[in-house]
Amino acid sequence: MKRPNILILMVDQLNGTLFPDGPAPFLHAPNLAALAARSARFANAYTASPLCAPARASFMSGLLPSRTRVYDNAAEFASDIPTYAHHLRRAGYQTALSGKMHFVGPDQLHGYEERLTTDIYPADFGWTPDYTKPGERIDWWYHNLGSVKGAGVAEITNQLEYDDEVAYHATRKLYDLARGHDQRPWCLTVSFTHPHDPYVARRRFWDLYEDCAELEPAVAPMPFDEQDAHSKRLMLASDYKNYPIAPEDVRRSRRAYFANISYIDEKIGEILDVLKATRQQEDTIVVFLSDHGDMLGERGMWFKMSFFEGSARVPLMIAAPGLAAGRVDAPVSTLDVTPTLADLAGIDLGEVLPWTDGESLVGLANGTGGRGPVPMEYAAEGSVTPMVGLRDGRFKLVLCAADEPLLFDLEADPHELKNLAADPRHAAVLDAMAATAKARWDLSRFDAGVRASQARRHVVYEALRNGAYYPWDHQPLQRASERYMRNHMDLNVLEEAQRFPRGE
Repeated sequence: MKRPNILILMVDQLNGTLFPDGPAPFLHAPNLAALAARSARFANAYTASPLCAPARASFMSGLLPSRTRVYDNAAEFASDIPTYAHHLRRAGYQTALSGKMHFVGPDQLHGYEERLTTDIYPADFGWTPDYTKPGERIDWWYHNLGSVKGAGVAEITNQLEYDDEVAYHATRKLYDLARGHDQRPWCLTVSFTHPHDPYVARRRFWDLYEDCAELEPAVAPMPFDEQDAHSKRLMLASDYKNYPIAPEDVRRSRRAYFANISYIDEKIGEILDVLKATRQQEDTIVVFLSDHGDMLGERGMWFKMSFFEGSARVPLMIAAPGLAAGRVDAPVSTLDVTPTLADLAGIDLGEVLPWTDGESLVGLANGTGGRGPVPMEYAAEGSVTPMVGLRDGRFKLVLCAADEPLLFDLEADPHELKNLAADPRHAAVLDAMAATAKARWDLSRFDAGVRASQARRHVVYEALRNGAYYPWDHQPLQRASERYMRNHMDLNVLEEAQRFPRGE
């Protein structure tokens, strides 16, 4: 039996609280709403790490950053780590990527046969944090709140140009796959950079949210002194003192962010329309997810890099034959996508599964299985030593050797305003979850690994920027002599072969 095709639609920095059961009703996202109606919708899905490169390496491999060693946005993703692209390709799939995956290092494929675009971010070690200099800001690449102050309208930006290209190449690839020149099943990953800041949107999408009731955060900004220790570090890292944020800045930023969700929805609609028009929809698994979220001004916080819900929770929807459509409330992880895809495609991961951190969600979605506590890690900018988190049932625990523990009851306190770690009534919960964390993590060893990695990369980056520079950035190859009509081809054969459908 032919294995199903797989279409993965990934976005960047999309807050999962906006997808409680598909897109929230106030969002103008008809294509995602239609996809949600036929999908298993995981309402409490979490990133493995709330930062682009670590999150993506973990999503592709099913391994936490402490195993991939992709600790931050400038850490190399090792070529010997199998990804879902490797597993599928080994099983006979053709694999392709259109868009961002933020691979750092000379390997820019990681199992994909083909990359249709370059990446939007650099592939070298230039963005390496430095735990030996806590609190140091490196302004040319660290986030600051300029994205919030500068929010508004533009018809073209660096990111819009990129995502327009991503969608174009994705639809072109789907047409080519439909022609059937390659009989293998396929996996196409389409990865957009929106709605990641800067918060700038095209006018026609911006206008959709003129009277939106959600432009005010649910939780008002908290004074610096009332924030937890990590949030204080993130505020300093984003240079909050030099960017005083007014209420109108918040409303403009959220409006542009919502507008860019609608922009992405339109691009996804174009892709799904081609999938349907080329009669491939019935044979194709469709996955929609984000790498991490965005705080969007809640409690005065922006961007990601935190384990609070807005930053750590992501949308995850899977439409697949053999997977029941409907809402699933049990906490899950983006770590689970690779084993789930393997399960749906009938691929045995027995050789690597004992060393992975993800679990197949097929049983859970079909009501016959469960998933253990969901782990998260963070060891990048704004931190001074690794942080870890667990979501177990209704509770979330955050641990860091530099900070007091945080414990939240997300059913009673969805906005995470009451830290229960010092509450004697929750001592048993704290002790049990802390014991689970201790069994999983050696924080001293984790810290040592991060520091050694940072030190090595600082040396290598400085060396490689002296003398001749050889970039690692992916350069898409186009063989112009093999496209359209050329004189080593038979025109009649070409025209027939490139038509789909034929004979109508």
